[in-house]
Amino acid sequence: MNRAALTITGQDTDGASRFRAYGVRQLDTIAKRFGLSGEALEAVRLVSLVLPFRVNEYVLTQLIDWARVPDDPVFQLVFPQAGMLAPDDAARVTDAARQADRGALSSVVAAVRARLNPHPGQQLELNVPSDAEGALPGAQHKYRETLLYFPGSGQTCHAYCTYCFRWAQFVGDPDLRFTAPGPERVVGYLRRHAEISDVLVTGGDPMVMSAANLRRHLEPLLGVSSVRTIRIGTKSVAYWPQRFVTDADADDTLRLFERVVRSGRTLAVMAHYSHDRELEPDVARQALRRIHDTGAVVYCQAPLIARVNDYAQVWERLWRAEVAAGAVPYYMFVTRDTGPRDYFKVPLARAADIFREAYAALPGLARTVRGPVMSTTPGKVVVDGIEESADGACFQLRFVQARDPRLVGRPFQARSRPGASWLDDLTPVAGTPADLARALARPTPPVAVPPARDETALDEEE
Repeated sequence: MNRAALTITGQDTDGASRFRAYGVRQLDTIAKRFGLSGEALEAVRLVSLVLPFRVNEYVLTQLIDWARVPDDPVFQLVFPQAGMLAPDDAARVTDAARQADRGALSSVVAAVRARLNPHPGQQLELNVPSDAEGALPGAQHKYRETLLYFPGSGQTCHAYCTYCFRWAQFVGDPDLRFTAPGPERVVGYLRRHAEISDVLVTGGDPMVMSAANLRRHLEPLLGVSSVRTIRIGTKSVAYWPQRFVTDADADDTLRLFERVVRSGRTLAVMAHYSHDRELEPDVARQALRRIHDTGAVVYCQAPLIARVNDYAQVWERLWRAEVAAGAVPYYMFVTRDTGPRDYFKVPLARAADIFREAYAALPGLARTVRGPVMSTTPGKVVVDGIEESADGACFQLRFVQARDPRLVGRPFQARSRPGASWLDDLTPVAGTPADLARALARPTPPVAVPPARDETALDEEE
């Protein structure tokens, strides 16, 4: 890495050099500062009783266009909105809140959350691995070669996305969270499962951790020779890029990245950008430059979200901006079947049109992106196209990742019901191969396939 890049520059561009989170308790202050009032304000109060709300100074002052609120896409992205709860659920929560009975309100909120499918894709039933001590806390092993690792101190974010499919991590219910107190059991599991070459450190957001804490979780992974790739899933590059530029331990963090790269591993920062505006500030692009200087690679992904980025022009601008910043467009996801999905979902037919229009306008180097992709119980399914016929729309689909590796890359077709927005809304056509049909019909455990071995060797709470 360029040593000159490892010099802390002092105050960042918006004058806020120290991270501070704002939650519901600071809502009145936010409302007064930015003129938030009326139905928009009351919607935040109501929905945040059920779903998490967290924002910070950078998002408030650098990313939201307050002249366009409530229609501004970044405002929709971070502030809970009316319509995110079903009308009956909103009425129940409102009535319970008016009674000023904490116990009754907690019961109503818990029931509403349960109806929001807090663990999509049957994560608890199918993804949690085990060792001699029982279920492995803070880990998921859905795909043969990949383990997801959830460090306990990384289970929050610099700001919360309103559509987040991991919202259950942030609502304070320990029964809903994936969290590991430390890496010891995960490392032991990795040593016993040499088929795992890829560890995705996720959350929440691991980049809320200090450099010292992040090192405590990453360095033990380097002692497992079969682990060749370490990925860090993060929204910090969009919501708090100062983490890599002006935070007090930004340089220490980047040196840790260098350490991982020098070990011979690939370090991939899985950057979550939802809108091209998140790449406009100078500090955001500077953060990417500093990450690149460590030898890490940056891949970009986000879901297609109604009211935020459901236009081809937004995705074209976003993907072009990512490539210009040296990052790799990777996935356009379909909003998962959890949380306020009905508010954000985009029909699959329209999602395919948006992807195709944006993809066709890209230069060749940006056509690394895949989508629209559904992350479903049996695996990641991409919509490759749609054929219209007298019998209705027929979707051309393909697994790009699967619990059963033998399904990967194999095309299949499915008929669509009107307004289909998820795999459950599609029916495989007659003649679909039996193994594909079984995977689509019900969850199946991972298939024992011989592993492919590579023998080369804190933030401030609100």
